[in-house]
Amino acid sequence: MEELGTVPVDLSPEERSELEDIRRRKGALLQEIQRLRDELREAIIEVEGLETSTEGSKTLQKNRHVAMGRKKFNMDPKKGIVFLVENELLRHTQEDVAQFLYKGEGLNKTAIGDYLGEREDFNLKVLQAFVDLHEFTDLNLVQALRQFLWSFRLPGEAQKIDRMMEAFAQRYCHCNPGVFQSTDTCYVLSFAIIMLNTSLHNPNVRDKPGLDRFISMNRGINEGGDLPEDLLRNLYDSIKNEPFKIPEDDGNDLTHTFFNPDREGWLLKLGGRVKTWKRRWFILTDNCLYYFEYTTDKEPRGIIPLENLSIREVEDPRKPNCFELYIPNNRGQLIKACKTEADGRVVEGNHNVYRISAPTLRRRTNGSTTSTLRSAWTPSTRCWLPGRNAYH
Repeated sequence: MEELGTVPVDLSPEERSELEDIRRRKGALLQEIQRLRDELREAIIEVEGLETSTEGSKTLQKNRHVAMGRKKFNMDPKKGIVFLVENELLRHTQEDVAQFLYKGEGLNKTAIGDYLGEREDFNLKVLQAFVDLHEFTDLNLVQALRQFLWSFRLPGEAQKIDRMMEAFAQRYCHCNPGVFQSTDTCYVLSFAIIMLNTSLHNPNVRDKPGLDRFISMNRGINEGGDLPEDLLRNLYDSIKNEPFKIPEDDGNDLTHTFFNPDREGWLLKLGGRVKTWKRRWFILTDNCLYYFEYTTDKEPRGIIPLENLSIREVEDPRKPNCFELYIPNNRGQLIKACKTEADGRVVEGNHNVYRISAPTLRRRTNGSTTSTLRSAWTPSTRCWLPGRNAYH
């Protein structure tokens, strides 16, 4: 059977027509298959994009919860740990909590010291795990104390200090066997060094102890024997030349509170007693509005808790795009808020409502006060967009 190209030469006209029709349908099916493949590829890309977006949203939400947990810890260490554990941001093990405190990102050093000094069983285990994270091998006692006392601030309660210094002495002796006869020796000498630091560098102490007195004070503490004078001299000189550095409370001020705000921007606020409009930098975070005179201010001029407040749009002949924060069913009571006076005094606010003017406007219906303010903000232009008819 001879063929003409790919068409058999001995086919009848009807058979040739049917073959051509089959080929056309085959071509159409191949094109449909390719189209479906392209659509499937696009769908896969879109799903992957949605998954990436969802993961990014989850990461952002997690970071906000961690920041909130740190702030709660700084205000109440026990409640802060509970919040982080309940939100599955921290495992309730002494190792994980100790790591969290040891890293100390955004945490108040005083709050860390208070938590570590508690005598509850779990806190004692966290203290031990926290101390074990320090490496004191081949450090003299002053060097080890500098490292240890930089990771938190010693609490003022004597019993807490005692527990923490006892844990330190045990860890130091474990890392440096043979330096002292017992952990009690290390414990007593550590206290003597801390007292020496205060005596040498506190301007209120006039009678500064010399080397001989320091050596004399520490006779017989090494299980009844004396410590080498060279050791005591080196410790004395180290403290005399450089006092202990007391860590700043890097979580104590409001810097970390505003590190990752929900929204921020310039707004005009109408005064309470004196009805004048003033431009203020507002920050929305953790269901509170904070306002500052300048963006560089570390502490706010005022704080407006949004709990139990509602928001509404109002007309004002003097300013555009106005909205008010108010108490529903208000019977004349003032909104619970506070502000800082020019002389530094913190006083209660004097507002039945807070009237605020925004540079631009966007409508929004329904939602809580905080969610309305959050969704009605334009971060890219750093301006505020109020909502309409938003009630609890």
